Amino acid sequence: MQALQVLSLTLLSVLAVSTQSTRSGKCPEPPVQQNFDPARYMGRWHEIMKIPAPFQLGECCQATYTLSDGIVLVRNHELLANGTISFIDGTAKIVDASEPAKLEVSFFEDAPPGPYWVLATDYDEYTLIYSCSDFAGLFYVEYSWIMSRTRTLPKETVSELLDILKSQGVNTDVFTETDQRPGLCSGMP
Repeated sequence: MQALQVLSLTLLSVLAVSTQSTRSGKCPEPPVQQNFDPARYMGRWHEIMKIPAPFQLGECCQATYTLSDGIVLVRNHELLANGTISFIDGTAKIVDASEPAKLEVSFFEDAPPGPYWVLATDYDEYTLIYSCSDFAGLFYVEYSWIMSRTRTLPKETVSELLDILKSQGVNTDVFTETDQRPGLCSGMP
């Protein structure tokens, strides 16, 4: 059992080092969206910017959320460099009813769920998502996404959302833009 834990920690360490979002210490706990309404949040969101993630390498990224019996069904699509549209299905659930903007999302049956925190949304135009996993208090890996109901988002809105993250100590210099050009993304569902 101990050997498995050491192997797991080693693999997670390698994964963490391969990302641009690894930091020492424990995960920050930024405030989440107050009075979050999951039903209004459902539907399609297009990724505008993100902290790069080794599990998400494509362009034209989008997520579709559907509420079903208290569980959020998640389908993420992306366009890979070879022109293939890839997708993955998952589920998300609210961890604590008193903070419905804090969800846990799972994409693989045998893997632990990951945090999915909605820091800010107006439901109609933008959402700001934050995820952080702590490894024994030694280091943490964080991801964040700025998403929009459309394939574009005004620069002022993006700037305001990045400022929210900066105020919580998140390094926004590592964010990259997601290509959402209509010609490139026209084949997306």
